[in-house]
Amino acid sequence: MRPIQMVDTKTQYHKIKTEVDAAVLGVMESSMFIGGKAVSGFADNLAKYHNSKHCIPCANGTDALQIAMMALGLEPGDEVITPSFTYIATVEVAALLRLKPVFVEVDAKTFCIDPAAIEKAITPKTKAIVPVHLYGQAANMEAILKIAAAHNLFIIEDNAQGIGNDVIFSDGSIMKTGSIGHIGCTSFYPSKNLGAFGDGGAIFTNDDSLAAQMRMIASHGQSKRYYHDVVGCNSRLDAMQAAILDIKLQHLDEYIMARRKAADFYDNAFADNKKITVPFRDAANKHVFHQYTLLLEGVNRDALNQYLSDNNIPSMIYYPVPAHRQKVFDAFGGSSYQLPITDWLTQRVISLPMHTELDTEQQTYIVNKVLEFINK
Repeated sequence: MRPIQMVDTKTQYHKIKTEVDAAVLGVMESSMFIGGKAVSGFADNLAKYHNSKHCIPCANGTDALQIAMMALGLEPGDEVITPSFTYIATVEVAALLRLKPVFVEVDAKTFCIDPAAIEKAITPKTKAIVPVHLYGQAANMEAILKIAAAHNLFIIEDNAQGIGNDVIFSDGSIMKTGSIGHIGCTSFYPSKNLGAFGDGGAIFTNDDSLAAQMRMIASHGQSKRYYHDVVGCNSRLDAMQAAILDIKLQHLDEYIMARRKAADFYDNAFADNKKITVPFRDAANKHVFHQYTLLLEGVNRDALNQYLSDNNIPSMIYYPVPAHRQKVFDAFGGSSYQLPITDWLTQRVISLPMHTELDTEQQTYIVNKVLEFINK
């Protein structure tokens, strides 16, 4: 049996090595390391895949979120509603811009932001909602769109874990996550479903004015070279990473299918165990399984995590401490929040290896060890 990886980027690379190597060498031959056709071509192709009018590449997913909030003209003290059960980047950019993050509950089944909790948290100072498509599960965007429209709020989708996913609306229309709100943000961190061989990110919008603003912000606030109209930052997607991502984009749907197949194997193996809840599946809000995350009941989660490690099986806890309980957010009243579902989840979730290269032998070994621990 091959060694089990949490994410096996090496084996994935070897399957497309010829294409990727040629793309990287092409950038080296061109000597266009910053910008150029590799970056613009990838941006165009990703926009088409996403069915978005504009795709603005940037340096990483955190920058994507920051640039999005800057472009919307949010001012210090404006409130931004976000789940607490998320990676810290979702929230830290709001704090960095002196906005006020307002933490709300997630749905206990999907782990994504709860629309009913959003509704309750809206005040006259609320300006934006940041739904997170956590673990690759699509948030309930149809409900969130209605809330945002009723209260004249911006939607910034954190799609770092959900790229390639679809939402099927009640009228039958289908949209990609990250293309539904006013702005969508994603990350190309190597472990992501569409991962670079370094860092990277992108921002999506169908709004021409917002696109122009975000392009300026990402390039030192320049409308044209050496003419700076707004305060910006320096956030670029490297040309070599763009070339690699353009190759991998051609395989993204096949990667998603492989992840769903691996998830099916896990689901079937754990279906009859009452101590394990497998990831929720929904006909309307799909899942692309950036992570395969179990919810445990009556199981010592941390002991299971250690047991798997002892048996050469990597596993992860995403996330052991929610944002509202992080020390950094004490200044925003984080400790005053009562989010029992979020706290309950952080004590019970565990993520198993999930990637495109898992084989039956590996998954059989993984599930046998999980069940061996739980049933002993």
